[in-house]
Amino acid sequence: MSAQKKVVEIESFRMQKAPPQSLQLVKTPPAARSVARILIVFALTITLGLVFVPWQQSVTGAGRVIVFSPMDRPQNIEAQIPGRLVSWKVVEGQTVKGGELIAELTDLDSKFLDPEQPRRLQAQKEALLSRKAAAEVRATALEKQIAALTGSREAAVPAAMEKALQTQDRLKAAEQSLQAAEQSFQTAKLNLERIQELNTKGLRSQRDRELADLDFVRTRTEVERAKAALEVARRDTTVGNLDQQKVDNDTVATLSSVQASLASVRETIASVNSDLIKLEVDIQNLDGRVAQRRVVAPRDGRVVRLMKVGAGETVKSGDVLAVLAPTTTDQAVELMLSDNDAPLVSVGRHVRLQFAGWPALQFTGWPSVAVGTFGGKVSVIDAVDDGKSRYRVVIVPDQETIAAKLDEPWPSNQYLRPGAEVVGWVMLDTVSLGFELWRQFNAFPPTVSREAAYSDPTAKPKETKSDSKDEK
Repeated sequence: MSAQKKVVEIESFRMQKAPPQSLQLVKTPPAARSVARILIVFALTITLGLVFVPWQQSVTGAGRVIVFSPMDRPQNIEAQIPGRLVSWKVVEGQTVKGGELIAELTDLDSKFLDPEQPRRLQAQKEALLSRKAAAEVRATALEKQIAALTGSREAAVPAAMEKALQTQDRLKAAEQSLQAAEQSFQTAKLNLERIQELNTKGLRSQRDRELADLDFVRTRTEVERAKAALEVARRDTTVGNLDQQKVDNDTVATLSSVQASLASVRETIASVNSDLIKLEVDIQNLDGRVAQRRVVAPRDGRVVRLMKVGAGETVKSGDVLAVLAPTTTDQAVELMLSDNDAPLVSVGRHVRLQFAGWPALQFTGWPSVAVGTFGGKVSVIDAVDDGKSRYRVVIVPDQETIAAKLDEPWPSNQYLRPGAEVVGWVMLDTVSLGFELWRQFNAFPPTVSREAAYSDPTAKPKETKSDSKDEK
């Protein structure tokens, strides 16, 4: 019995000292409590991160490296005239200076095959110049002759007029003489009649009658003579007037003839000048044609490719002979964006670029921690698509950030050549990380601020009453 009591006492003591086994199974282990604390802290960290961690939205585009200035882009060197290739003066990959000879051509046009054509055209020009000089000398002589004839006419016409006036004066004198003679005749006639009557009555002698008769005959003769003189004076007046007209007409005819000769000479000079102009055009065309036989580099650069085989090959006007890549430091990138992303981009937006051949690690939301990418800025956005609902965006280096040493300069043209592939991220507005995840889950487009959407004041919509109420 003592042994049994002892066992019961031991079991009761054990029950008082140790909890039941079911309670031990329900009790949380210490390790689980640590994990729970860690999970709670992690959840709070994620929640705070989603609310306060910034995320910069972006749109992605692919494109290539280009030269921004059209004058610095690769260009074709074309044949200006149809001809036959004589020789190449350069090889592919050779660096040339502006104006340096690249190739020589021979002309195939029959009008320019004569090797003596420049000398013959120059001889024609000298002949025309001599003819022009002779015509100018003749024109000067005719001008002097016209001046002399004009002076002679100015003297001859007044002289003829004076002579005509003299004849008119003589006509007046003859008329007056006739009047005087007729008056004397009337007086002699009356005197003769009185003397005859007195002689019949015996009051005057026969001699007086004979003397009166003689005086009557004399005065009648004077009248006839005065009439004849008047007729002669009238004819002299007519002749004087005709002489005046003759002098006037003769001088006018002579002047007109000389002036016609002068006009003919001037016409000759004008014709020679016209021929000289045409000849000068031919000479300039020939000089230009000869110059076009020499194909030269339009500017400094590198010969990329020679398009023709070699000497003896016939080329046409406009055929590409070589491709030249100008020497330039101008750099740019063109990215193609979809019609969904293009409206979100505006000029001046920052861009991160990854060039083919440069290892890079880009965090789109945190561009500051990107490795191997280069900064740029949107310079041009095409107003129309490329026919495939894509819009071209031209990116240039962000010189401000590069000058401030906040970004690395782009690789030189020795390594970054036109045509290299590029991937670019156009940076948009900054939002919270939680908003970005929510947007991605719902497949919503990136957001653009109201100021960026209406950066053009003329495009900003008018404020409505509802907007003003909302602002209040």
